[in-house]
Amino acid sequence: MERLFTLLDENFEEIVAIRRQLHEYPEISFEEVETPAYIAAFHRALGHEVRERVGERGVVATLHGAKPGKTVALRADFDALAIQEENDVPYKSKVAGKMHACGHDGHTATLLGLAKALNAMKDQLAGNVVFIHQHAEEIAPGGAKPMIEDGCLDGVDVIFGTHLWAPTPLGDILVRDGAIMAAADKAEILIQGKGGHGAEPHHSVDAVVLASQFVINAQQLVSRRIDPLKSAVLTIGHFEAINPFNVIAERVALTGTVRTFEEQVRTQMEQELETVLKATCLAFGASYEYRYTRGYPPVYNHVKETEFVAQLAVDVPGVENVITCPPFMIGEDFAYYLEKVPGTFFFTGAKKPEWETAYPHHHARFDFDERAMLIAAKTLGKATLQYLQDNN
Repeated sequence: MERLFTLLDENFEEIVAIRRQLHEYPEISFEEVETPAYIAAFHRALGHEVRERVGERGVVATLHGAKPGKTVALRADFDALAIQEENDVPYKSKVAGKMHACGHDGHTATLLGLAKALNAMKDQLAGNVVFIHQHAEEIAPGGAKPMIEDGCLDGVDVIFGTHLWAPTPLGDILVRDGAIMAAADKAEILIQGKGGHGAEPHHSVDAVVLASQFVINAQQLVSRRIDPLKSAVLTIGHFEAINPFNVIAERVALTGTVRTFEEQVRTQMEQELETVLKATCLAFGASYEYRYTRGYPPVYNHVKETEFVAQLAVDVPGVENVITCPPFMIGEDFAYYLEKVPGTFFFTGAKKPEWETAYPHHHARFDFDERAMLIAAKTLGKATLQYLQDNN
């Protein structure tokens, strides 16, 4: 283990360089071309077995140890977001309207640096390590599911993954067994009223007023229809009625997200959201279109593997606290991997000590403490070596 940590320390400058290169040239979900090519070339240079275009754009590289044994999978995503970066840093995005605003550049650099360190130890390894480099985590249906269907988990015994988490202080590792992240669904609504002159509302069915009433009514689903001891979130994030200022809008388009942990609550929200919509439109004499798309399922960590990581992380250099965190209402398609094989997904604190607050993920000024990549690599690396040793 000490040798692994030493190798990672020696690789740290390269890990940072990789992260910054990827940050300068981001590629958004389902448009990744150069990033997977870079990743594949890196692994080939190490002599790893490489598969490209897994699930369309993913990369899977395999390191075979000198002796037979179990197979550990490690996953990192590599897609960026359609956001114009506002940071003034040397590695600022050079692609207009796109940036790594969630840390996936750091995830990829972490895994590549760890791959290089483990490769240097392959003569001592009893087992295999599969490096899953996933495209399109940010946009459902995501890259995990097609990669799994294309065989990325074939022969895998366990999987580990982490997310660099800017709101959490550097040195903290957040773990939780069971539900740690929520199901992330999408609701699309079109309300059809009757347009008219702004001075004569009595001759119209005002879609803006109707849609506004629906948004207010729908918020009562969580407070009055869902069991208070269970969790749900409804957010209407898009409300569009493009119209002249003196014309009553004929139609309004709404888009929102629903977050839940339990299947019964998820189904209830899907059904009752339409019930509220139908009743509101009926009261105003309007019609509607409703489309509910189920996104990623909840991320459920396996108990044994979560406890395994929680215990070993305590002695990882750089880790100061291992904390059992509350569930997050954000979503992640790592959920699909955990439906197939045992494993766990944890958060690695990445907030710089000098920051009073960190810009949130998906913000135009998002950034993280790059030392978190070293902590993440050491934690994932220790989990890999310890698992192979304990199970061979």
